[in-house]
Amino acid sequence: MGHARPGDDPLASSSGSPTIARMTEQNQPSATLGGHPKALYFLAFTELWERFSFYGMTSLLALYMVKQLLLPGHAEHVAGLLSLRHLFEARAPMTNLAFAAMIYGWYSGLVYFTPIAGGWIADRVLGANRTVILGALLMGAGHLAMSFDFSFLVALLLLILGSGCLKGNISAQVGSLYPAEAESLRSRGFTIFSTGINIGAVAGPLVTGTVAAIYGWHTGFGVAAVLMLVALVTYLFGQRYLPPSRPLGERRERRAALTAAERRRIWVLFAVIALTIPAEIAYPMVWSLGIIWVDQQVNLASALGTVPASWFNSVDSFGSILAAPVLLVLWRWQAGRGSEPNSLGKIAIGMVLISLAALVLAAGSALAPAPGRVAVAWALGGFLAMGLAWMYYWPTLLALVSKSAPRSVTGAMMGAAFLSPFIAHTMAGWVGSFYDQMSPATFWTMDAGIAALGAALMFALRGRLGRVLDEPLAVAAGRS
Repeated sequence: MGHARPGDDPLASSSGSPTIARMTEQNQPSATLGGHPKALYFLAFTELWERFSFYGMTSLLALYMVKQLLLPGHAEHVAGLLSLRHLFEARAPMTNLAFAAMIYGWYSGLVYFTPIAGGWIADRVLGANRTVILGALLMGAGHLAMSFDFSFLVALLLLILGSGCLKGNISAQVGSLYPAEAESLRSRGFTIFSTGINIGAVAGPLVTGTVAAIYGWHTGFGVAAVLMLVALVTYLFGQRYLPPSRPLGERRERRAALTAAERRRIWVLFAVIALTIPAEIAYPMVWSLGIIWVDQQVNLASALGTVPASWFNSVDSFGSILAAPVLLVLWRWQAGRGSEPNSLGKIAIGMVLISLAALVLAAGSALAPAPGRVAVAWALGGFLAMGLAWMYYWPTLLALVSKSAPRSVTGAMMGAAFLSPFIAHTMAGWVGSFYDQMSPATFWTMDAGIAALGAALMFALRGRLGRVLDEPLAVAAGRS
């Protein structure tokens, strides 16, 4: 993608500019705030509360499995757990930690696979608004089911299905708020949206982790269920600001076959999505094995007592929040000078930062005087750097797909963006199962190498991929 130019910046336009006028036509009259559609803020707050509940639950998940669920007296009461263990142990027995890593990997992977089906449901059956509402209801039921050992696997299934209906569709709604030519404004809109995600991701683990430490695991999961209902109420209240969906029957009648140029654009987007797989293996490792590493290796003593390890699931998101305003200013300054990295360049930079962050965790492990004595500064530094890296690559990927995907398949392509974390997280579960077979320093060095490989591939291929994405579809179609 080309560098942004000062004259292309829609934020610099007056309220009567064509860009703002088109945004107003798409939504409701006077439905802009701070240069962005008001709908953006309702979608951001919906994601804030949804991520509050989701990350609050996941911050407890790995520790809950290792410290309670998989232990004798609990594991035998979980419906279907014994059969699942037999399936995972088809080749060799697993420790509880390895089994927990596999469950976490498959769960988090499937959470990112089902948005493809959710996009299809929104495009062809229910429409985006109803599909998001269905997703919120399913996720609320899933969080509630986590409050009991017996329904643990049922809860994960409900969360997987609910997230599939919600994730890609709410992101697609953000993209639909902006005209196609407003690339820089759309990118900043996704950054604002992602900041809402990260505020929820910071607050969730702090609240649920504290509640779980005081009142028990299941009470912590119950808090997540309540917060999911808050997300649903927020989304329903913002319905009047969202662009109305066209009747589904009319949409099917008017959908034309994809041109050769559109198909080529889709394949290039799939290639970009695939290139983010190494990043999505390396970064989310801190959410599962990273929390266990903190619990086992990091000195968590403080003047106020021992800090819950689950709180660290907030640190990378806090790093993203700190990074957001800095990056917005930096990218706008670079755009004014004609030196802003294009979307593929930003994604590659994010991968480099992931690799460096993992090396910080490796260094802290290697320099620790003894197990359990890693200085907390190493953990904080590595997790914060992961948050900065995420702001470089993930919102940028969503903005790129939203802008470049053919309009008739935008919902499905936004869901397809989550193929990367689906494949990566399931692979991460397998990679993580080796954690207790190597030293922590070796494990995090391996994690850094995975991200570095992804960065090298993106830097090598970004020119060729970018040229295809830069071609107007009409011009490209004439060449096919």
